[in-house]
Amino acid sequence: MAGEPPWIVVGLGNPGPRYAGNRHNVGAMVADLLAERIGGRWKSHRGRADLVEGRLGGERIVLVKPRSYMNESGGPVAAVRDFFKTPVDRVAVIHDELDLPFGALRLKLGGGDNGHNGLKSVRRSLGTGEFHRVRVGIGRPPGRQDPADFVLRDYSAAERKELGVQLEEAADAVELLVADGLVAAQNRFN
Repeated sequence: MAGEPPWIVVGLGNPGPRYAGNRHNVGAMVADLLAERIGGRWKSHRGRADLVEGRLGGERIVLVKPRSYMNESGGPVAAVRDFFKTPVDRVAVIHDELDLPFGALRLKLGGGDNGHNGLKSVRRSLGTGEFHRVRVGIGRPPGRQDPADFVLRDYSAAERKELGVQLEEAADAVELLVADGLVAAQNRFN
């Protein structure tokens, strides 16, 4: 439909090189891959986020990486959503998911935050949890390792060998979500 607001696709992560390879940053990694696919360059937006605008799957899309820490990412996401006047059902958030094994991928609309501080912040700032989620599995920490410590660690050497495939699959899922909708994406990837 002409004149529809763009999809807002958010890659959650923490800013800066210190966190770049962390499991918690997998959403930002997928956003970087999508930016490459659409041939865009990240530009600073006044809402404390970096953006890439382009087309994906025939749809207008705005990729977003908040420049805030994970637990404060909702403010930048809401600012970008408000700027583009995009309804919440055209917002997709890509994030790490402890409850899915490494390599698994699930898409859904709505739901809770399951202890994920980035999702909690986005829900609070948007005033609802009824946005799309692209849940990228990172698995549970080994032994008694604290989940908060686990997500802020880099992927293991074995995981890094498979990470590229997982990032490509998550990017494909986002592309199918914006082009053909949630059910089509779920049928292929869930």
